Amino acid sequence: MNDKTGAVLSLRWENGDLYILDQTLLPTEIVEIRLASIERVWEAIQQLRVRGAPAIGVAAAYGLAVGMKPLIHLDLEKFLLRLKENADYLNSSRPTAVNLSWALRRMRDFAMAQANKVASASQLYARLIEEAARIHQEDRTICRAIGENGLSLIRAGMGVLTHCNAGALATSELGTATAPLYLAHDRGLRFRVYSDETRPLLQGARLTTWELQRAGLDVTLICDNMAAFVMSQGLVDMCIVGCDRVAANGDAANKIGTLGVAIIAQHYNIPFYVACPSSTVDLQTGTGKEIVIEERAAEEVLFFGARRTGPGGAKVRNPSFDVTPHELIAGFITDRGIVRPPYAASLAQHFS
Repeated sequence: MNDKTGAVLSLRWENGDLYILDQTLLPTEIVEIRLASIERVWEAIQQLRVRGAPAIGVAAAYGLAVGMKPLIHLDLEKFLLRLKENADYLNSSRPTAVNLSWALRRMRDFAMAQANKVASASQLYARLIEEAARIHQEDRTICRAIGENGLSLIRAGMGVLTHCNAGALATSELGTATAPLYLAHDRGLRFRVYSDETRPLLQGARLTTWELQRAGLDVTLICDNMAAFVMSQGLVDMCIVGCDRVAANGDAANKIGTLGVAIIAQHYNIPFYVACPSSTVDLQTGTGKEIVIEERAAEEVLFFGARRTGPGGAKVRNPSFDVTPHELIAGFITDRGIVRPPYAASLAQHFS
């Protein structure tokens, strides 16, 4: 499932069906799967077959359409009731990424606004697909805008460290944190990227390193506990990460381990940037303390792939995200420009 440039797509909608790249199988297998029911969409989001806040949002929008397709025989009132139930069901798959609830709320509000303009549930279903396609296209446009706005930060010869995967696989195109890197590379700039492996599920190793290498960028994979050493050697000039939710004060939730990278970067006086689409900014959440952090299964920590690496019966904590305080963040690279401190004012100005 490639686009016209040869890049692998995280998802696509074709002939009334949702297809995703099963990212749990990368980098050894490139397998596309069809999600033919809302239960399969829920499972794909929860099990990280599709992942990354923007891609989750797009998948949820199309997934809601998947769930409503068997119900187009209902009258409009019952169709709308089931749509709300299905939206709530999909929203329960993962709690931290705000794009999930944002996309589902947008689809639900759109359906309510269109209900008195159509004659049947089947007509409303067709319009839901059009709205999901708009969300999909907007994500492509947003990612490119993030890339253009962050391009000025990339200099020839510099080293950039990233964590987890905020690349093309996490979005519809180009990624968020990687968008400036892809555009800079396309324009002939040569620089180094250091990709944290990102335990416990290795998204940095399996996904970011794989897609950047595939695109011809100079990428070096490092273990998470090597980041401090690499920074101490003067090899890193800037950190760019993605995020799953930005609170009104600028605190940002991202994959577990991001907070440690930000603290180390501050120690070595390395600017730490967060790349995010406007849909990830949540002005209704005041601070990072209010962000619900997803706890995942202990098996993800107790096993490395199929091999057990922790003793049976061991106590395990497995938070999927941590929150980086706003004072550690040099700026947010967004589709509306680079947002600088003080964040309570600047985020409200750009996104209210």
